[in-house]
Amino acid sequence: MIHYILQTIAFQLLFLMVYDLFLKRETFFTTNRIYLLLTPILSLILPLVKIPAIRESIPETYVIQLPAVILSNKGTATEVESGFTLLSLEGLWMLGAMAAILLFGFKLLRIARLKRSGSVVVHHEFRIVRLPKTTAAFSFFKDIFMGEELSQAQQESILLHEKVHVRERHSWDLVLFECLKILFWFNPMVYLYQRRMATLQEYIADRKVAAHQPPARYYQELLSQVFQTEKISFINTFFNRSLIKNRIIMLQKSKSKKIFQLKYLLLLPLVALMLTYTACSQEKDAGNTEGTAELTTNTSSDSEILQKIAELKESIAARGSMTKEEEDALRVLMVLTQKDGFDNAMFDPVKDKVEIPYGVIDQPPVFPGCEELDKESARKCTTQKIGQFVGETFNTKVGNEAGLEGKSRISVIFKIDRYGNVGDIKARAPHPNLETEAKRVVSLLPKMKPGEHKGKVVSVTYALPIVFEFEKSPNKNR
Repeated sequence: MIHYILQTIAFQLLFLMVYDLFLKRETFFTTNRIYLLLTPILSLILPLVKIPAIRESIPETYVIQLPAVILSNKGTATEVESGFTLLSLEGLWMLGAMAAILLFGFKLLRIARLKRSGSVVVHHEFRIVRLPKTTAAFSFFKDIFMGEELSQAQQESILLHEKVHVRERHSWDLVLFECLKILFWFNPMVYLYQRRMATLQEYIADRKVAAHQPPARYYQELLSQVFQTEKISFINTFFNRSLIKNRIIMLQKSKSKKIFQLKYLLLLPLVALMLTYTACSQEKDAGNTEGTAELTTNTSSDSEILQKIAELKESIAARGSMTKEEEDALRVLMVLTQKDGFDNAMFDPVKDKVEIPYGVIDQPPVFPGCEELDKESARKCTTQKIGQFVGETFNTKVGNEAGLEGKSRISVIFKIDRYGNVGDIKARAPHPNLETEAKRVVSLLPKMKPGEHKGKVVSVTYALPIVFEFEKSPNKNR
């Protein structure tokens, strides 16, 4: 989930950069409005799109591993995960979403109170709400709010402007971003999108009003900045000091040439790059406690595979024979590449040596006690059980005996074979004693339910990182 969120933010940032650099100074206001509405939604969808053709055409590397087990010589407490857990992240998101909902409700309440405080005049397309003792002016859906202290000329100009917002249904755009702010309150891009949209809506209304009255008169109204305004993010306010200069500049700007619409074609390569990235990326949450095995697989093009096969044939022909180990390795490869490889009795002698990548296996190995759970729950349970077992079994005095201080990392690789037994244990650590202890602990793992792929039991290779934090012994320097 964290990877998805980061992708979404990155994509929205890229879309906004294209808008700011190439589009926002053009007078294609309607097209820009569609762009600002479409691209944030597109950013939410693109990370979920995985096109196999793109994935297959680009070499990929998958690295998936069990969460690190954190140990300390202060005690035997084990931590399968560091940092926030998925549950705490969900709780944090819910708190933020609730705060955003309350803020949204407070804004709606302010508008409702303003409406009750004024007098309402109903027209065919809209309602005018006259607010006492104020010069505020803004619109929200079909309600146009205007202060009674505005002059008659000002009210006429404002009414023309706000009627455009009503007819164009601009409030729906801003409310959409309010909803996105509830779901993605932590995403700064949503707030920037809403500000861009609010500015663009003012350009749209200004352009349509200025077309029906002398520009000088309209500029005068915009420059009269002694008025109040309500600070609510999803209303269309007429008086906004920070926007006046830009609004006048856009009013004076001549219509953009149609050829500049080709700038929107920038979306095509941008979306293509995003699809390529999402097709080649593999989500890996830092806060996820799911256990997975580490295995690196490389997907090559057909031409590369054929070239390697040709080189292999040439090598075998030159030698005239193969060793028993090489013959077995070739049969293992045939088991993985042939549709009936697991069913062919000819390969029975080497089936114990076949290892399936964890990322594609149908059913990974299951720790005792987790068998009755569904696949995902069993995987989580297995990860937690392995981490807990290693943490409780590891002799934390080994570090002191080896004279180590600070943090040390132990990398362990092991295999769960077709019978559920743990074997082929390899360890790498900064001290031989740590390697020996890591191998001992992993060898004590109980027999598990073996993994299955295409209805056949298979071997699976795991990688387990162990991080050991050693504190200096108080008697060491005495």
